[in-house]
Formats: sequence, structure tokens, C-alpha cells
Amino acid sequence: MDTRALKNPYHDYDGSPASTQALFDSGGKLTSEFAQRLNSKISELLAVMENGLKSADPRDCTSYTGWAGIALLYLHLHNTFKDPFFLQKALEYVSRSLKCLTRRHDVTFLCGDAGPLAVAAVVYHRLQRVQETDECINRLLQFHQTVANGASGLPDELLYGRMGYLYSLIFINQQLGQDRIPLQYIQQISEAVLSSGESLSRKFRVQNDSPLMYEWYQEQYVGAAHGLAGIYYYLMQPGFVHMEERVHRLVKPSVDYVCRLKFPTGNYPPCIGDDRDLLVHWCHGAPGVVYMLLQAYRAFGVPQYLLDALQCGEVVWHCGLLKKGYGLCHGAAGNAYTFLALYRQTQDPKHLYRACLFADWCMNYGKHGCRVPDTPFSLFEGMAGTIYFLVDLLQPMHARFPAFEV
Repeated sequence: MDTRALKNPYHDYDGSPASTQALFDSGGKLTSEFAQRLNSKISELLAVMENGLKSADPRDCTSYTGWAGIALLYLHLHNTFKDPFFLQKALEYVSRSLKCLTRRHDVTFLCGDAGPLAVAAVVYHRLQRVQETDECINRLLQFHQTVANGASGLPDELLYGRMGYLYSLIFINQQLGQDRIPLQYIQQISEAVLSSGESLSRKFRVQNDSPLMYEWYQEQYVGAAHGLAGIYYYLMQPGFVHMEERVHRLVKPSVDYVCRLKFPTGNYPPCIGDDRDLLVHWCHGAPGVVYMLLQAYRAFGVPQYLLDALQCGEVVWHCGLLKKGYGLCHGAAGNAYTFLALYRQTQDPKHLYRACLFADWCMNYGKHGCRVPDTPFSLFEGMAGTIYFLVDLLQPMHARFPAFEV
């Protein structure tokens, strides 16, 4: 593996209670000292972020780098701390986002108009503004026909494709109640994604190895953002595919195909046919593939999936403190969610310990000589994402990678 990571300066978990006692107790509850440190760093970084956003692009509505992402952070702060001030901030930013929608065919939660509409629906719902909530959901559902139509030319991945629209529907149901958007809407999109994957698999003549195949800009990406791992993660969610039998027949062998791409290090290539073992990011590599593996383990019960997921944790521990910085998409905060996902699955304190030390790294924001991202205060590239992670760590069993995890 190459040197895009900085050397991990921390001692790994040694199994002794002494190694974790300053961080959390035997039940996984953070100590008041460590929680206090997180809280004061959250406040400090929020102030820096607010100041920095004064010079952010006024026309970027997206969740990825724009106003909807900041609104999502404030919604998360409100969900965690219940302070009405945070809900007002979420409203302020999502209103800004709705004023500059892309109005293009970008239909995803992260990079299109679906994200701002979904976040706005939840903010209005929290404020008990029923009419505006309904209006946002109706506008969101206006994209549904196009997305569910296999001939629409849309890709299938998370950032710009069908799964990115699907996540918007999931997000509404997570926040407003499971049946706010009927399951059949989600199943229709899953159906379009399965058909698309089957036809591409036939086109590339790989159907015996992988009954499903996907590409984005002529590349068959592997990771969570543009690739197979992100797509399969959703197709394995209970009920998302109408017939369970199709998940076993089409998705499982396709997941096994991704598993065979694993490097000896435990990392995964960015694209099929790319043999460079370089990237340890949520968007490309082990930190994004881990979610597919854990979901496969839950769906099919095969122990090897969990073993591969645990190996992803080792890769992230050794190579996950990135020179690219502290962000979610390709930074230390996004990588730290690997440990939180493993912790929720196993309850092994090792993973929570590692997440806490990555948080310690993130709390020394800007002190490691990392690169400054293009949008330094945004949710997916910049400081807002790091704050989101530090907030999530306060309740580790409830943590979910934003705009992605179900």
C-alpha cells in the first residue's frame, strides 16, 4: 500500500480495561471527561465553520459540498441535543439550498435536488409545518418515474445515480416514520437497478461470475460512492427487493465476486482491473466496502463476510489517517465510521477504542499538515463532516455514516 496515509501514532487496543478507561466504561458508555472533550471541540469547530461558510459558494445547494449538507449537520445536532437553536439553523441553511436547486437531472441525495428536498421535508416536519413537508415530499416524488424508468440513461450508483435517489426516500422514512413513503416506491427503484445490472453483466459477458454489473463513466467502480459495494449494500436491505429469491440468486454471487477482488492487504481496488492498492477512503477502498460485507453477513449469515469486514477494520486502523484530511468522503472522519459499523455489529470494545482515537486525531484538526479540501467547511469534503462524526461518537450505537447508511 502506498503512503497516502500518515503513520498511525496511537497504540492499538491491547484488551486490557486500562487501555479504554479514559474513553468509555465496560458498557461502551463514554466517560464524562471524553464526552466533554468532544462537546467542547464540536462547539469550537462549529464556530470556525460558521465563519468559514461566509465565503462558501452561494449557489451550491447540494448535500455533498453545499447548503443542504450544512442543514443536515444542524438537523443531526438537533436530533442529538434537542436544542431548538439547531433546528432554526437547519431551516436557515435548507431554505438557502431550496433557493438554488440545480434544476438539472441530478436526482440524488448527495449531488442533486433530492437531498435538499428530503432534508427540507424533515426540517419542516420537525417544525410541524405540515403543508411545506408534504410539498417537499411531493416534489421529491416527481423524480420517481424518471428514476424507476430503466431507459432514462441514469447510472445506478450513489452519488449521481438511482441509489442516490433511493437514499432520499429511505432518509424520509428514517426520520418521519417507516411508511411515509410506501415500500413499493423503493422496490420499483431496486427493480430498475437489478435490470440495469443484469443487462450490463450480459453485455460484459460476466454473468457466470457476477450476475450483476455496474459502471459509471465507463469504469466498473468497486467502492461505496460510485460502485458495486454501495449498490449491493442497498439491494441487501430487508424488503428493498420485492422477491427475496432474487437477492440470493443475483446479489449474493455478485457480492462474492467483489470479495474475490480483495488485495492480500485486505483492501479493495477502486475499479475492476485496477491492481493498484492505494486508496483507503470511504469512496474507494475498504472503508466503503465494509458496509456491503456487514450487510451480506446479516443477510446471508456467512461467517467469511464478517471476517472480511474485520479485515477492512485492520486496513483502516493502519492506513486510515489520510494526508487528504479529516473529511467524510476521503478523510479520517469517514474512515472512523468503519470502526463504528464494526462496533455496532460485534460490540467488541476494540472497535470503539479505535473510533475514539480517530476522533482524537480529528480533534487536532489542522495540526497534521494535511491538504485543505476545495470546499473546506462542507459536509463531505470538509469540517462539517468531521463535526458530524464527533457528534455521532457521543452515541456510538446510533451512529450512521451520513447520507449513506440505513
